[in-house]
Amino acid sequence: MLKNKTIGSMLIVAGTTIGAGMLALPIASAGLGFSTALTLIVGCWLLMTYTALLMLELHQYAPRDATLNTLAKLWLGKRGQYVANFSVIFLFYALCAAYIAGGGAQLQDRINTGFNVSIAPQLASVLLAVLIAGVVTLGTSKVDKFNRVLFSIKIVVLASLFYMLTPYVHGQHLLEMPVEQGLILSAIPVVFTSFGFHGSIPSIVKYVGLDIKTLRKVMIAGATLPLSIYIFWQILSQGIMNQNDLLNSQGLSGFVQSMASIAHNPNVATAVKLFADLALATSFLGVSLGLFDFFADTFKKADTKADRIKTALITFIPPLGFAIFYPQGFIMALGYAAIALVILAVFLPVAMVYKQRKSTQNTGYKVRSGNIGLAIAALCGLTIISAQGLQMAGLIPAIG
Repeated sequence: MLKNKTIGSMLIVAGTTIGAGMLALPIASAGLGFSTALTLIVGCWLLMTYTALLMLELHQYAPRDATLNTLAKLWLGKRGQYVANFSVIFLFYALCAAYIAGGGAQLQDRINTGFNVSIAPQLASVLLAVLIAGVVTLGTSKVDKFNRVLFSIKIVVLASLFYMLTPYVHGQHLLEMPVEQGLILSAIPVVFTSFGFHGSIPSIVKYVGLDIKTLRKVMIAGATLPLSIYIFWQILSQGIMNQNDLLNSQGLSGFVQSMASIAHNPNVATAVKLFADLALATSFLGVSLGLFDFFADTFKKADTKADRIKTALITFIPPLGFAIFYPQGFIMALGYAAIALVILAVFLPVAMVYKQRKSTQNTGYKVRSGNIGLAIAALCGLTIISAQGLQMAGLIPAIG
């Protein structure tokens, strides 16, 4: 049973990580050259895996159902708790609203095309939100099962996409040097957010239990699977087009059309579209599960049917309302996503572990690297926030 939960939890981590944002990676890394892009991707993976393990170090000293709300209060007091709660709610509501709006538009297109009807995008958004809310409300085990099905199909779609594109990869494209070094700063926030799964860690701890050895496997394997897929995706995208062609792609749709025309296969565009649908669904599941458990912990809701329905309403009604009635709001909020994720996934774990290690209760699992590792992680976080700030100020291009 535990082994079954371990595999399922790895797939929840990977499913939350491999979202539709993966498709933006080739656009974000256009002009960097393959080796520079690879270094950046591996660096972000190391940072996010390290801070995920820091979260496990904290969870062993907290109740099994603790989320960032409880963890921050334990080690950073009320002020830390307020910062943690604001970061989680701000980021996750913005992401859920984006998934509901974007997924609603995709679902509307599929329903209208497949059944030859005409439904409004708002109705499709409501249908998507109700479906995901229903699965999440039933519990992590149901999310696990549903996610496994979606993730398996997603892997098949990716494999077919790789099969169609691999013959068109040219080694010389992968050896090209960066067009402009400054583009690295523009790419950092996009690559960093492509490894964001930390919001689902408390849900996985609650699901698996406080078995640190198993949880370490879940975090490392769950984060390594997206890394492997991202690297292969970069080999394909940067191997079939040179740096200048990638830079001149008219956004994601132009990039996909270019790949389809190079491969002389319209099925490439179909596979990318299907992958985007599945990636959005698995990411939405992981993010909303983390938000659901966060609210259950914050408002001290029991695991009864009535309380789970109340928690689901708190989790899904606000982002659904934003997606339908005020779409500009969440689009604006997403501009700050990297900053909120740095606070959530880097600064808070580093600060909490630093405080925890100074306490007398420090006899369990401890992530190697000591205070030097904490300092390097914090410095990486500052670099990401600086890059995001420069983009928002218009000093470097916003891409991805």
